[in-house]
Amino acid sequence: MKMAYVTLTKENIGSEHICCAFSDKKCSEGYELKKQWLAGEFDNGYVFRRLAERAKVFIEYGPAEKAWVPLTAPNYMVIGCFWVSGRYKGKGHGKALLKEVVRDAKSQGKNGLVTVVGTKKFHFMSDTKWLLRQGFEVCESISSGFSLISMDFKKAKNRPFFKDSVKSGTCSIKKGIVVYYSNRCPYSECYVKEPLVETANKRNLPLKVIRLGTMEQAQSAPTPATIFGLFLDGKFITTDIGVCMDSRFDKIVGKL
Repeated sequence: MKMAYVTLTKENIGSEHICCAFSDKKCSEGYELKKQWLAGEFDNGYVFRRLAERAKVFIEYGPAEKAWVPLTAPNYMVIGCFWVSGRYKGKGHGKALLKEVVRDAKSQGKNGLVTVVGTKKFHFMSDTKWLLRQGFEVCESISSGFSLISMDFKKAKNRPFFKDSVKSGTCSIKKGIVVYYSNRCPYSECYVKEPLVETANKRNLPLKVIRLGTMEQAQSAPTPATIFGLFLDGKFITTDIGVCMDSRFDKIVGKL
């Protein structure tokens, strides 16, 4: 099967879709904010590549030094969102997209690829087991359930590692709900506004929403989940943005 992919640029991002939320009216603001975020990150070597159809089949990646993630991985390429959904699964798209990232990283002389995953499956994060089957290996795992995995092209002096800000799995605010998010995802903005505010108010829980608006803020965040990470009473709880909904909050928190 012939597979055609589109690479977004500053020149075509205005007319091309970004896979997620392109038909979701309630997330229209977040959709435009994600496009703005991408346009700014292209200057930092960030790449967004997707299937040339209206589908959620895409990969995002860029230099570790410019990543919006609290990790240290000199001369590595960091994979961000990587998603193959629905009827497009099992048709080779994941391997084809990953192959392109490997080719691109090697052409730039990178030491390898690195990405953040869940030790168990986390929402809005890549399939850990699948990546390990493709040649990734675990560099570090932390108590909050995150792992840092890498595919190394050559022997590096130091393997990638998480920054100290995420090691404890806690944040500085010890009472109520605290959410860290960024516009790396078009869904984040709409969920942390009205739904989460209503959910917190209904339970009389203090709420603090912290938008990571710069790369420096994201790189010093207390969670590797800089798309969306929720803490309760200072402890990391989930990357599942559905927790913002009144109908799902107790179910998600109660399972943990």
